[in-house]
Amino acid sequence: MAEGGEEDLPRDAKIVKTLLKSMGVDDYEPRVVHQFLELWYRYVVDVLTDAQVYSEHAGKASIDSDDIKLAIQSKVNFSFSQPPPREVLLELARNRNKIPLPKSIAGSGVPLPPEQDTLINPNYQLAIAKKQTSQPEETEEDEESADPNPAPSKNPSLSHEKTDVPQGTPQRVSFPLGAKRPR
Repeated sequence: MAEGGEEDLPRDAKIVKTLLKSMGVDDYEPRVVHQFLELWYRYVVDVLTDAQVYSEHAGKASIDSDDIKLAIQSKVNFSFSQPPPREVLLELARNRNKIPLPKSIAGSGVPLPPEQDTLINPNYQLAIAKKQTSQPEETEEDEESADPNPAPSKNPSLSHEKTDVPQGTPQRVSFPLGAKRPR
């Protein structure tokens, strides 16, 4: 609960503390009182603003109790909705329950949704830009000593051959979520 400095609190904060205590709430953070005060002030300002609009619409010079009652009633109707009557709900339930459930086509076990609808399906891509390798300029000696018909290397990391992917094109890599990493 908040500290004991009750005499330093404004009247509205004391009222909020009294309301909390009357509802059996003894342990709360001090900022709860401030949050309730903010909610309370915002609600009062909204109601009084609506009452002023209703008063101006009616051509009155000032706000009276009927304008405030109308503003509160419209706020209650807008903020809180009443559930439909029991008879209406029972009729809706009867109509819905007339439709039989679909037959299960899965065998034993828990039926799972299609793989494209599951969370383990890859759902993102990473764009990895290829590094541009800078090749040193060749000299005349390198050209003369080089084999005129070099055999292609079987190791792709050692091969300097061009691939079909342009240098500036990023590669797209997908990773499935929930996949287990090899150890």
